[in-house]
Amino acid sequence: AVPVKVDGAMSRQAVAALNLQPIRIGMVPEDKPGAVGLVGMPVWMWVAGPDARTYGPATNTANDGALSVSITAKVSLTRWDMGDGQVVTCRTAGSIYEDRFGKQMSPHCGYRYSTQGSYTIRAVTTWDIAWTASTGQAGSIPLTLTATRTVVIGEVQVLRK
Repeated sequence: AVPVKVDGAMSRQAVAALNLQPIRIGMVPEDKPGAVGLVGMPVWMWVAGPDARTYGPATNTANDGALSVSITAKVSLTRWDMGDGQVVTCRTAGSIYEDRFGKQMSPHCGYRYSTQGSYTIRAVTTWDIAWTASTGQAGSIPLTLTATRTVVIGEVQVLRK
């Protein structure tokens, strides 16, 4: 019998069926009209409502009768391009900001802007996608997905009489 070789098409098909999506960005300052962050104040970033499609883990199996391929996919890290030339790498989904945290930095994924402006933030998730075939072959498929949003950072001016 001739051994069956996995050509990657079945694994890519199994990944496509997962319908993986960019994350939904959670952030303070919030993404709403009039929301402005301040120079020097903490910016918190997180994955809002992480699920199998946006953060993993997600699994799937493709089968063609003679061969099956199993896939496991999960985000390994998120690189936050902060729009000012700086990048923050976060290896967790982050922590959701609550008012009780006040001015403290995020314990998992945060940043501080040093100048005012309007910044386009890009959150690029890197997925670890591993496949294993019924033939014993295994491999990985690289995948990155990007979400964007804009944040406005202002500056507080102290007025003296």
